Amino acid sequence: MKADYKRTLTACYTGYIVQAIVNNFIPLLFLTFQETYDISLGRITALITANFLIQLLIDLISAGFIDRIGYRASMIIAHGTAAAGLIGLTILPELTPDPFLGLAASVMIYAIGGGLLEVLVSPIVEALPTENKEKAMSLLHSFYCWGHVAVVLISTVFFTLFGLENWKIMAILWALVPLYNLFVFRKVPICPLVAEDEEGLRFSSLVRMPSFWILMVIMVCAGASEQAVSQWASTFAEQGLGVNKSIGDLAGPMFFAICMGSSRLLYGLHGEKLNLRKAMIASGALCVLAYCMISLSPFPALSLIGCGICGFSVGIMWPGTFSIGAAALKGGGTTMFAFFALGGDLGCSAGPAFVGLISEHMSGNLKAGILGAVFFPLLLMIGTALIRRVRTSGEASPS
Repeated sequence: MKADYKRTLTACYTGYIVQAIVNNFIPLLFLTFQETYDISLGRITALITANFLIQLLIDLISAGFIDRIGYRASMIIAHGTAAAGLIGLTILPELTPDPFLGLAASVMIYAIGGGLLEVLVSPIVEALPTENKEKAMSLLHSFYCWGHVAVVLISTVFFTLFGLENWKIMAILWALVPLYNLFVFRKVPICPLVAEDEEGLRFSSLVRMPSFWILMVIMVCAGASEQAVSQWASTFAEQGLGVNKSIGDLAGPMFFAICMGSSRLLYGLHGEKLNLRKAMIASGALCVLAYCMISLSPFPALSLIGCGICGFSVGIMWPGTFSIGAAALKGGGTTMFAFFALGGDLGCSAGPAFVGLISEHMSGNLKAGILGAVFFPLLLMIGTALIRRVRTSGEASPS
């Protein structure tokens, strides 16, 4: 790539770090919010729901306006709202009659940025003149994992050195990342996802293609396979290592994120040696093995290792589906990527919910719930195999 396009790629890497910041910084402060603002746990949970729902809404409606205003303007809005929401955390709770309203408003503002970034970053990288699209996509998505790790580590070190009472300073420091990237995206070159002399697929055409619906199912399964375990990683760490919740959060979710990021990094560096579809199917099989280790092992420490293996196995599922979709549905454009993001987010919600429902039915047995969720990686493997058969049968464009 030309040097200018490398700047675009680096800015996209930073974009996923920004998304990791807006998704993972505020959970570190839930206890602080409870104590400082006297907010109940139920209302704290509502902040998580608000973030998720706004991002889902952006996934759903973004295809209708991104192509109209352009990728550059959309990226500037995404980074601007991410920064504004983080800064709002430090200001709005003090200005509203109920501090919860200020926190909720801040979360909803930065959730707009997080949702836009999820839709925008992958197609921008897909359009760049890279030699190996699958490698670039996997490496790109690894930066979300490294961003997650950085948010937990850097924030934890800051709070240890300067105290939790100075959390507003940390929020402002994290807000500098999207502010910096906003100015970068004002200048870097952005390639069109669909060439000017080509016509992108309309949504009405996409929905008539079997490959689109199979890929949507794969995306749901990718998100569900990841979050069904990630949500409970802290619990397994506490049980397996006999540590408190703070250490459990580091040993559980962060261990999961490191393993997932390592998987994406390895594929990003050496992906040209692998067949992506075969790698996806192998990842699904490894995920099934990990679920069985977590659920059936009598040793909590072995269950924790299973969580790490699960993180490694799900690493390429999300970016891999994006790459397969871009190759299978030529001209899918922004609409395709927006609906893939929607499918992935639905899976991120459905996976933990499914585990919770099964666990409740089994008298609170989380392991039984996770064993039941093995359905998701199995369905992903079937869908990935079907995509190849559909493409081999000659589907290349809508009828």
